Amino acid sequence: MKDQRYRVLVAEDDRDIIDLLSLYLENAGFEVLTAENGLLAWECLEKEQDIDLVLMDIMMPEMTGYQLLRKMREHHNTPVIIISAKTEDSDKILGLDLGADDYVAKPFNPLEVVARVKSNIRRFYNLNDSSSDNEGQIRVGELILDVNNMTLKKGDEDIALTPMEYKILHLLMQNPGKVFTKIQIYQHASGDYVENDENTVMVHISNIREKIESDPKMPVYLKTIRGLGYKFEKK
Repeated sequence: MKDQRYRVLVAEDDRDIIDLLSLYLENAGFEVLTAENGLLAWECLEKEQDIDLVLMDIMMPEMTGYQLLRKMREHHNTPVIIISAKTEDSDKILGLDLGADDYVAKPFNPLEVVARVKSNIRRFYNLNDSSSDNEGQIRVGELILDVNNMTLKKGDEDIALTPMEYKILHLLMQNPGKVFTKIQIYQHASGDYVENDENTVMVHISNIREKIESDPKMPVYLKTIRGLGYKFEKK
C-alpha cells in the first residue's frame, strides 16, 4: 500500500453531486480531483499519473462515461466506479462489459460510495502488494496468471483484464476445484456485499469466459455449479 493519500477523480457534470462527493471523500482522507465532463476527465487522467480510482457518471457532455471508460481501458487499469441515474440492467451490464469495477445507482448514499471507494482501492493495492511475496505465477491448463504484474496469458496470447476480472481470476485460479458463491466472489473482489451485486458477478464471469474459453457457452475452465456458484476446473 502506498504511503501518501489516495487520489480519487470525480467525473460528473452536476456540481451539487461533485461538491457532495468531494465533501465526503475528503472527510474520509482522500485527495479529490474533479472534472465536469468526460473530455476534461480524460485530460486529467493523462496529466495526472497517480490517480487511484475514478468515480464517473455516464451522461456527461463532450465525452460520455461509456466513451471515457472505453478509452481508459485501452491505457489504464485504474479502478472505476460508475455512478448513474441509468439503472436498467442493460446499462449496468454495458458499463461492466466496458471495464467498470462497480456500479452505484442514483440517488445514492454518499457513505456507501465512500465505502465502495475504500473497498476497491484496498483490493487493488492488496493484490498489487502480493507481488512481494514471490508467489510468481498461477498455472491452470494453458492459462498463466502472473501475480507480479497482474497479467494473464493463454499459451502465447496476452489477455487483457480489468482489475475486477483479475481479482476474480486470482481467487478462482488459486483455489482450483473449490466452489465459491457469488457473494463470496464479490466480497473477495470488491468488499462489502449489497443487494443486486450477484448480477455484477454474473456479468464479470461472462466477460472472463469470453476471454479465456475457446467456446464460452461450453466452458472448460470456469464452471457454473448450479445452485451454488462457480469453480475453476483443475487441469
